[in-house]
Amino acid sequence: MKKSISTAIFLAAWCPLSLWATVDPTATYNDSKGNEITASAQKDEKVEGDAPLLVRFAANASDLDAGSTLEWHFRHYDAQVITSEITRYEDNPEFTFMEAGRNVAMLYVRTGYEVVDSASFEVTVNTSHLEMPNAFSPNDDGHNDIYGAKGACHPEASGRYRSIVEFHGYIFNRWGQKLFEWTDISKGWDGTYHGSPCKDGVYYVLVKARGADGIEYNIRRDVNLIRDRNTVTSSTTGGSNQ
Repeated sequence: MKKSISTAIFLAAWCPLSLWATVDPTATYNDSKGNEITASAQKDEKVEGDAPLLVRFAANASDLDAGSTLEWHFRHYDAQVITSEITRYEDNPEFTFMEAGRNVAMLYVRTGYEVVDSASFEVTVNTSHLEMPNAFSPNDDGHNDIYGAKGACHPEASGRYRSIVEFHGYIFNRWGQKLFEWTDISKGWDGTYHGSPCKDGVYYVLVKARGADGIEYNIRRDVNLIRDRNTVTSSTTGGSNQ
């Protein structure tokens, strides 16, 4: 697996508003811990988050001249080259950033063909990361009861997933019978099949996923289902979803 490198996300104004500013743009999003944050273009505030990164932009426009319009441009850069650009004409658009690296949200105020004001946010999306543990203990003690990507069922876990934009996981028994599958990376397997608890033992997980940076993940590994927590703790080396 390619080693992923986490990058910070910076949300800062490129173009200072003029002294007669008619917009005071803000961006609201959830950080990697699920906390809602609102950043201002004028304050050069820094934020952190993972793809898919949904950002709710607000122009906060006032005293616009008659005939003035607002125009948002969402750009992704590879080095200094724009590789994609989407234009929106809403005052307060929502946009989901799906590509790791440098992205820019640019707001223009136009009167006719003239740009009379502008501001921008620079957004750098984290590179991806995905690990699957090798054991879990579905004994209803509130700890490690669900098998899923590291950090999915226990947000405080170290090595949690980042910037995964496509995910499909499968659980099989030793005879190759599919017991469970899921596409929401935040979910997982509770150790049952058709509502009945599966026996302790070795099962198998297959995961196919894609990161916001284009990395493809094809993970195949054993999964130890052990309901005795003391046993599962001693049997996993850096693999339990804790």
